[in-house]
Amino acid sequence: MWSSIKYRVLGFEVDTINSVQFSNHTGYGYWKGQVLNEKELEDLMDGLHHNGLDYYTHLLTGYIGSASFLRYIAEVVKQLRQVNPDLVYVCDPVMGDNGRMYVPKELLGIYKDTILPLADFITPNQFELELLIGKQIKSVDDAWEAIEHLHQKGCRTVVLSSTDLGDDENLLALASSRIGGKKTDLTIHIPKLPHTFTGTGDLFAALLLAWMWHTNNKLKPSLEKIIATLQAVLKRTLHYAKERSKSSDPGFALMELQLIQSKADIENPQITIEAEER
Repeated sequence: MWSSIKYRVLGFEVDTINSVQFSNHTGYGYWKGQVLNEKELEDLMDGLHHNGLDYYTHLLTGYIGSASFLRYIAEVVKQLRQVNPDLVYVCDPVMGDNGRMYVPKELLGIYKDTILPLADFITPNQFELELLIGKQIKSVDDAWEAIEHLHQKGCRTVVLSSTDLGDDENLLALASSRIGGKKTDLTIHIPKLPHTFTGTGDLFAALLLAWMWHTNNKLKPSLEKIIATLQAVLKRTLHYAKERSKSSDPGFALMELQLIQSKADIENPQITIEAEER
């Protein structure tokens, strides 16, 4: 749903399918809800196809909690590309963070063998990229080598959305594209904020899709706009939480991303951090 909000703000008409329908995100530790299975997804796609409603310019997938559902995503991509061969598939391979997987382990093999060859853009964090290539990333050179591995799998644009390869003050993101015979490799420093946020990966992937479209696949301005938006949203969220909390730890309820309140920053991000060529 977060992605749907951001797309509409940036001028996209969106059809949303919730791979999970939860009362709240899983960071709370307790939640209730349902996980959509592949038969239910197949029914939705059949209805769209039957009524001629399955022409799309983009497909974005994020958190998926079922192996069978993820396998069927490959069929969805193929079906949509039969209707529009130019469909752009953006995959956020949500599997875990900070050394811990929070999806079923069998999803990893499906991402590696089935989804990667179909994805145009992919936006793993450092831990997810390590899972995809099967080894640890201990340096920036390791990260570039891992990114090249994903290019060889077929991904045209790879953005390593966050790493611990920066310094005490900054995270480091790396972005690489191979589009239209042009090679672009970039790094950008992301100032650290004194709290942990949930949903930043979703926000990152949605903004990447939107700004790559609006800039005609120019990676540098897209990456700079993404980071500018993220910083504005997170700072506003942190300010909101601190104003309303009586403790140093505001809790998840107060730390929900302030997206509606950040509409102007999503539409017109003010760039303050520039990406650097490799």
